[in-house]
Amino acid sequence: MIDPHVHLRDWEQSGKETILHGMSVASRLGFTHLFDMPNTAPPCTDRDTILSRLADGGKAAEETGVSYHLYAGLTADKSQIEEMAALHGELFPLVVGLKMFAGQSTGNMGIIGKERQRSVFETLASCSYSGVLAVHAEKEELMRPDLFVKGKWETHSEARPSAAETESVRDLIDAAVETGFRGTLHICHVSASSTIELVRKRREDVSFRITMGATPHHALLSVKDSRDHSRLLKMNPPLRSDADRDAVFNALLDGTIDWAESDHAPHAISDKENGASGIPGLPGMLLLLSSLRRAGASEAHLKALFGGNAAEAFGLEYDDGCLPSDPYCLYEREAGEYPWNPFCSGEGR
Repeated sequence: MIDPHVHLRDWEQSGKETILHGMSVASRLGFTHLFDMPNTAPPCTDRDTILSRLADGGKAAEETGVSYHLYAGLTADKSQIEEMAALHGELFPLVVGLKMFAGQSTGNMGIIGKERQRSVFETLASCSYSGVLAVHAEKEELMRPDLFVKGKWETHSEARPSAAETESVRDLIDAAVETGFRGTLHICHVSASSTIELVRKRREDVSFRITMGATPHHALLSVKDSRDHSRLLKMNPPLRSDADRDAVFNALLDGTIDWAESDHAPHAISDKENGASGIPGLPGMLLLLSSLRRAGASEAHLKALFGGNAAEAFGLEYDDGCLPSDPYCLYEREAGEYPWNPFCSGEGR
């Protein structure tokens, strides 16, 4: 299996998790490939830092047998974007793709505003980048941080409404069209039914590929779950309505959403109580696999969702092998590796 979206922490955040620990957990869950995000501390936005991260990931790969890959992070600087695109060409598949944050999240790497985002696509088009650009899509101008009440995690959904995600995706697709972008635009951790419908329609009239990923928490949980303080369910984008949750789950079932991705982002309990966004998500991927299987997904479709589709989109050689026969058992066993279990009893759907 492949998890195309993890935050393995380490370095200045080693108190949250190390690369080796995250990859060890992933190995026991049955994952063979992890794609690490660049909003590390320090961020992976220059050649030397990326090479250092790849070296550390390579050491953990030797110990765990899990293949380590990394997204290069983008800034708004034209020369930096060109350097990262060239580094992708040089080091692929170790540097598996590029990542842009279209809204602020953990790490403060946001490229805010339509014009700055359009400039990113323009630069990528000018250097003929044809790989995957993964985007955290939330429109800063539509966020209402004043609505968030610390400790009431459900208010995070009001502070970062579904419209912020959907309108950000609209802006990104428009920018890609206008600039002649030639790669794959991947919308990370889709959370809203309106976003799913927008992408479903726009896929029909663009010349580039648009893919979507969905997390276990957005497919299995809703904002109602956030009211249980002990589950510390605050993440970006936040949990949505029951209808949005069902739309995400059903879009995984029917193939509209291309793959499952954990957005694994562990924290210490003290960080969470202080409002940090992110949850440990690797075990939840097995809970989602179990839930989709119970809902009638075929083994072929599950193999596509949990590795095959991502491998094809990124251009990786990949043997999909066999999926775990009892993923729920694996979920229960490994959930205890983290300070709390955001999925609680794990009953899923």
